Amino acid sequence: MKIKKRRKPNKASNLPPGTISYKGKKFSDVTTVEIINYSVDSYTKLDSKNVEDAFNFKETNQVTWINVNGLNATKNIEKLGLHYHLHPLTLEDVVDTTHRPKIDEFEDYLFIVFKMLYFKDDGVLNYEQVSMVVGESYVLTFQEADGDVFDELRERISNAKGRIRSQGSDYLMYAILDAVVDNYMSVIEDFGDRIEDLETDVFASESNGSTPSQIQGLKREILKIRRSIFPFREIINRLEKSECKIIDIKTRSYLRDLYDHTIQVSETIDLYREMIWSIMDMYMTLISNKMNEVMKVLTIIATIFIPLTFIAGVYGMNFNNMPELHYKYGYYVVWAVMIVLFILMLIYFRRKRWL
Repeated sequence: MKIKKRRKPNKASNLPPGTISYKGKKFSDVTTVEIINYSVDSYTKLDSKNVEDAFNFKETNQVTWINVNGLNATKNIEKLGLHYHLHPLTLEDVVDTTHRPKIDEFEDYLFIVFKMLYFKDDGVLNYEQVSMVVGESYVLTFQEADGDVFDELRERISNAKGRIRSQGSDYLMYAILDAVVDNYMSVIEDFGDRIEDLETDVFASESNGSTPSQIQGLKREILKIRRSIFPFREIINRLEKSECKIIDIKTRSYLRDLYDHTIQVSETIDLYREMIWSIMDMYMTLISNKMNEVMKVLTIIATIFIPLTFIAGVYGMNFNNMPELHYKYGYYVVWAVMIVLFILMLIYFRRKRWL
């Protein structure tokens, strides 16, 4: 009997609650900090590799967005957390990239975890966890590595487009979440095109041996996207109904609109999932029909040769008292009978529309 090896316990999972231990696959050599500080009349942007540079902006009357790239340098995360008085459990969740999207409300801040989806330059879909801390006049975002979907938002802030420069940190939180949802839509639209192309190939009989693996790959990807997006709806719903003093009443109307967008995204994902199942069922049906056509042709051929084989078998017997064996034209008669039978059976099958 084969003995299955026991998995070694994860050391990080045995640590006491509140211990800051990175759980992820993306390791950065340095932690980079992007600081954007703004108000209606001013704008400052600073890129640094020293988290202490972010401490100078805490007590200003402006809104400060601090974006941290690289979570494996937990000492830097801990320094930032201590400066902003973040709960140890919050810091533990920041560096744990295996979390399900969620929201926690604390006395002085909101803590939100969500998944950010975007395509890399090579066309591969990237899944990245983003943790966000929203305070009275600041927003902290934590990412595993460089690359995100906030470039347009940064441009709006720098060029004072829209109302974002005149709003508080709660509106910046909404803008970040809105950028994530907008990119969700772009991602699922791309998968919608892939599903339609695959469906066209299946119905056009252009499918090949790789079609089942393509369908299965799309199905796994859609399910993975759904697991990342579906809990996001709960986050927006809780934000809209939250009584947290950080969220202004005007921002709640924007959150309500964002919730409608998340509902639309979730419904589209469910629709695409059903479409993939339908494509798989249709593919199996088409394969079955092709097999039935082949079996029908083989059955007709076998049916045609049954009487011919019978005649050949009868006159292939070596009995001396078979009168037809010595008939002068017996060979030609047998051929004529077999050909006539063949033609008559073809006509019969044609009338029955079996051919």
